[in-house]
Amino acid sequence: MTDSNLHNDVTDVLKRPLSDLRISVTDRCNFRCSYCMPAEIFGPDFPFLEQSKLLSFEEICRLITLCVPLGVRKIRITGGEPLLRPNLDRLIGMVGEIEGISDIAVTTNGSLLPGLAHKLRKAGLKRISVSLDSLNNERFGLMNGRGFPVQKVLDGIEAAADAGMKIKVNMVVRKGVNDQDVVPMAEYFYEKGHVLRFIEYMDVGNANGWRLDQVVPSQEIVDAIHRIRPLEPVHANYYGEVATRYRYIGSDKEIGLISSVTQAFCSTCTRARVSAEGKLYTCLFASKGHDLRSHLRSEMSDAQLSSHIAGFWQSRDDKYSEERLKEMPQRDNRKEEMFRMGG
Repeated sequence: MTDSNLHNDVTDVLKRPLSDLRISVTDRCNFRCSYCMPAEIFGPDFPFLEQSKLLSFEEICRLITLCVPLGVRKIRITGGEPLLRPNLDRLIGMVGEIEGISDIAVTTNGSLLPGLAHKLRKAGLKRISVSLDSLNNERFGLMNGRGFPVQKVLDGIEAAADAGMKIKVNMVVRKGVNDQDVVPMAEYFYEKGHVLRFIEYMDVGNANGWRLDQVVPSQEIVDAIHRIRPLEPVHANYYGEVATRYRYIGSDKEIGLISSVTQAFCSTCTRARVSAEGKLYTCLFASKGHDLRSHLRSEMSDAQLSSHIAGFWQSRDDKYSEERLKEMPQRDNRKEEMFRMGG
């Protein structure tokens, strides 16, 4: 790149830097979680993306390389279910060779981890986040929409641990559905030594029929666990960390809370998302994305494309979560589905 302006980190309208890039590698998933891809909508005939419309590994790596001079240091691979993308370990290895990238992570439902954990670790993956919403088979089966058993996800978590990966477990808490599982999950992963993060049920997309009265505020979660095992707040690890951290008093074990509904963190959001089909989203709650695939497949130079991406970020003024409560229900809530853009 020759344009000297591309060697400076970019900030948006609200002075937030771009440091995290979340890249979806597929819009397909083998689960039908009620809060993301409910089975009644995403049935056997649902038109998922054709292979030719997905970004290739080479296109993904070119995109990441162009984003490094803009400030990107951390990459998270998402989906859909990213482990459904064949040869994902090859992509992990390719990303690991990009100068300037200091961290690579994957978010998965864990169903395929038993057979892939060691291959992913060998490729260079050191961190993984696994979604698990209950230890109760019946509730978890209903929530994942496929009757998939808890034990197989736990087996995947253990396979990742055995391979030497650092693990975080994500639990979406929905009132009247799995809120009774908060303390049992906390107790289980306290003993296992993995960080458990509780995620407030969010209005991502339109298919999940989200309602505010289904949200369990994160403070209620902290209070419930504190009564069993006392907690103390912990400072953030870095600017833009999404999870509020708490440590079990007298230990080095922690939990985290992602409170997009009740404690919005828009003011420090440093994340951009790229969908499996190559659209750039500057907010998880965005209604539209910016097409990058056509530019990646055109004669556009690296300098031109990097400038293009920088321009999208510099014009970003998203702060949906901060605006959500004061503007509902007047605002237009049509949003892109999470499975398309990545979580």
